[in-house]
Order: sequence, then C-alpha cells, then structure tokens
Amino acid sequence: MRVTQSLNQTEFLTSLDALESNISQTQNQVSSGLAFTTPAENPVAAGEVNAYNQVLAQSQQYTTNANAAHSSLNTEDSTLTQMQTQLQSLRSLALEANSGTSTAEDLTAIAAQATQIQSSLLALANTQDGQGQYIFSGYSTQTQPFNLTATGAAYQGDQGQQQVQIAAGQTVATGDNGDTVFNQIKTGNGTFAVAAAAGNSGSGVVGAATLSGTPAYAGDTYTINFSSATAYSITDTTPAGVTTVSPTAPATFTYTSGQPISYGGVQVTLTGTPAANDSFTVAPSSNQSLFTTVQNLISAIQSGAGSTDHTALNNAMAAGINNLDQAISQTSTVQANVGGRINAITTQLSVQSSQQTQLQTSISSLQGLNYAAAITSLDSQNTTLSAAMQAYTLTQGLTLFKYIS
Repeated sequence: MRVTQSLNQTEFLTSLDALESNISQTQNQVSSGLAFTTPAENPVAAGEVNAYNQVLAQSQQYTTNANAAHSSLNTEDSTLTQMQTQLQSLRSLALEANSGTSTAEDLTAIAAQATQIQSSLLALANTQDGQGQYIFSGYSTQTQPFNLTATGAAYQGDQGQQQVQIAAGQTVATGDNGDTVFNQIKTGNGTFAVAAAAGNSGSGVVGAATLSGTPAYAGDTYTINFSSATAYSITDTTPAGVTTVSPTAPATFTYTSGQPISYGGVQVTLTGTPAANDSFTVAPSSNQSLFTTVQNLISAIQSGAGSTDHTALNNAMAAGINNLDQAISQTSTVQANVGGRINAITTQLSVQSSQQTQLQTSISSLQGLNYAAAITSLDSQNTTLSAAMQAYTLTQGLTLFKYIS
C-alpha cells in the first residue's frame, strides 16, 4: 500500500478524534462523579444500577409516606393527651359539685368552668394538622367534624380511616375518625348503666355498680321499684322482651341504705331514702357522645344551682362521672393504638434507612468514580494529546527535498 501524506493526515486526525473523545469522557466522569452516564458506556452495570434505582425510589416514597403518617399521628397523640387533661379537670369539677358542700354560687361557678372546658374539648376535636386538614373527620378532611348543639355536638365527618403504605405489604392508619373516638363511648361502667327515674321524689342516690359474677349478666333490663322507703321489688325484661317479676323469693325485698342489691349478675348500691313509687333502672350500656355527657353534666349543675334538693344533682353527677371515666378510657385506648402505630412507623423508617444506605452503596460501587484513577488517566491523556500535536506539527514540515542539496 502506498503511504501518502494525505493518508498520514487522515490517520492522525482519526487518532486525534479518538483521543479527544476519551479526554471528554474522562472529563465528564470527573465532573459528574460517575464512572458512566449512559447505558452504552457499560450496559451490564447500567442494568443493575437501573434495578437498584427503582427499588431505591420506591423505598424513598415509603419513607415520605411514613414521615407524613408519623406527623399526623403525633398531632393526634398530642390532641388526645390534651383532651384527657381536660376530661380529668371536668371530672374533678363533677366531684366538687357532688360533694354536698357546694352552695348555689359554687355550683354556678362550677358550671361556668365546665362550659369553658366544653369549648376546649370542642376545639380539640376540631384540630387541624399542618396542612389545614381536620384530623378527626375521616376521609372528609376539609369538613369541620363537630358543631356544638343544645344536647352536645353533631358529627359532620364520616366513618373513614385514611391509610398509607409505609412498606411493601404494610399499611398504617394515619388517624381516627371522630365518630369512633368521641361518639362510640359506652355509658355506665361499660357493661351496664344505672339511672334514677326522672320523677323520683325521695333521696335515693345511685352508688357503686359492678358485675357480681354469678349468674353472669345476660344483658337484661330491670327496674328496682320501691313500694316504701324500706321495701322494693324487681321487674326484669329479658332480651326476648318478656317481663317477669324477680323469681327469687320473697317477691318484695327489704332495703337498707348502703347495702348492695344483687340480681341478674349485677350489684347496685343505693344510699339515702327512696320514696314510695321511686324507681331505678339497670340497662345494658349504650353508646353516648362525649359531648352529650359533658352537656348533661353542665345542665345538671346549672339545675342544681337553682334547687335546694340536690338528689337529682347527685344522681346526675354519679352517672356523669361514670360516663367521663368511660370517655377517658376510650381516648386512652385510642391513644395507645396511635402509639403502637407510631412505633411501627419508627421501626419501618429505621429499616428503610438501612435499606437505602445499602442500595446507595451498591449503586456507588457500580457507578461511582475512582477519582484518583480518573485524574491520573486524564493527565496521561492530556499529555498524550499534547505530545501528538507537537509531533504532528514537526512532521508536517518534513519533505525529502529538504535533504537534497
């Protein structure tokens, strides 16, 4: 093959282009910190990096979800703590009103304090998170959940419970709806409730009410009917709706103030002196709104301030204190559940952090740049390019005629 100057130039320029391309690639590696930026540069490693990046992106999304859920649940946890503090304060006021030493002025002041607590409880039930969403509205996060009414508060939200995914196959509820937390609260002791009839004229007051164990309480409703201050009978309505008089002889029982009355698996203590035709009803616990309980307490205290006979007030306070205890227990149970979810999220965030670190390490090992080697290579390539340019310049001026004299 004939070697011409033109051929030499073409080969040199081709080599020069390749060298400059290598330098450009190395410069890109140094500036980006990556051994390769396109799949064509390393197809096998690029495929592995792509797979790792997909897993990493999913894990990071789970982390975002978990952090949002953690924030929402922390807000709910704080709100429930404040509500329990308010409920305990209200319980103390009810005990004070039930002490028997409060004057009409005292009861008026207690009612005013209870009304302030009612406003605080309503505000807490309408708590919003950092995004302005109501935390107790279920799915209806833009709807204020509770509005005050004459008998308590009306729930405007829904029964939904929002969930987010915090890991593959693992979801967590980010909150609780207000109907579950504040409306589904059992009355009485949680199994049954005792109430004095509205028309009672004696001084009989409901005291302790517990399960007696044998026979087990079957959910009957029965009434303790007084024929005199010292005698009573029991009328039992079974779940089937059949009314019977207590089958235990005698049909009429002797009443002693402070002595427990046991029947049908329950034990009820009455104190004071009931009048003839007074009655007390024992019935299975039903659901009652926290706000109904609070309003009933306020109304009873206000009524007691205007009366010298505090029997009705004492019975209302006894029932109200029991109902407040159930509300405190309910919010405590919900809060414990919230705490469990927060712990689960915290654990999962730790797992995800470790996983993401491992993934990033794997990606770096495949795509990360060895800076020392890259800079050494770049220096070598630049030196080679400079030498090639100088050699080319010198050889371009050489011809055979320079050596013919």
